[in-house]
Amino acid sequence: MTFYGSIKLKKIITISREFGAGGSTIGKKVAEILGYEYYDKSIILQAASEKNIDISKVLKSDEEAPFLTGFTQSLFDFYNKPINDQIFEAQKEVIRKFGEHGHCVIVGRNANQILQEFDDSLHVFIHADPWWRVEYLKNNRMQDVSEEKIMRDLVRVDRKRCKYCTYYTNTEFGDSRYYDLCLNSGKIGLDECAKLIVELSR
Repeated sequence: MTFYGSIKLKKIITISREFGAGGSTIGKKVAEILGYEYYDKSIILQAASEKNIDISKVLKSDEEAPFLTGFTQSLFDFYNKPINDQIFEAQKEVIRKFGEHGHCVIVGRNANQILQEFDDSLHVFIHADPWWRVEYLKNNRMQDVSEEKIMRDLVRVDRKRCKYCTYYTNTEFGDSRYYDLCLNSGKIGLDECAKLIVELSR
């Protein structure tokens, strides 16, 4: 979408990532270089606030697909949506508001699919070898956690994100067809990933 005159061109960068691949760090670097707003988990807190959803329930249900089937699901559909669905719909509204404003970097939250029809957007997926991710987390966020525990967390979080993505977007987490760019942060490096994203966004 091209605008002329006094209307500014919209710019949206979404970053999906494997756990421990440095997606958030890369996103912050990109936002800093471009002078864009940066949004990540704070999105769900804003969404909860706008919809008066209990914050404790929000944090507990973060990126969780509802575990409901059959008759139980139909009851929830009849009386009220599960808290997971309420949270997703609320944060979807917030993400679309950010997209309409433009000039932002959004990490996670299936933003690539929520904003897929927005012009002038760049959707990125960050991944890395599991052992590189373990080392990265060990050196940065989980210094006091054993490598075995970190590896279990990698598997658990990635599996949760895959289920969440499939349930709410009917797409496959990490499938290159749903992104404009896929980068291996373990081989390229966080700084170089950020530079590549910035160059492509221009």
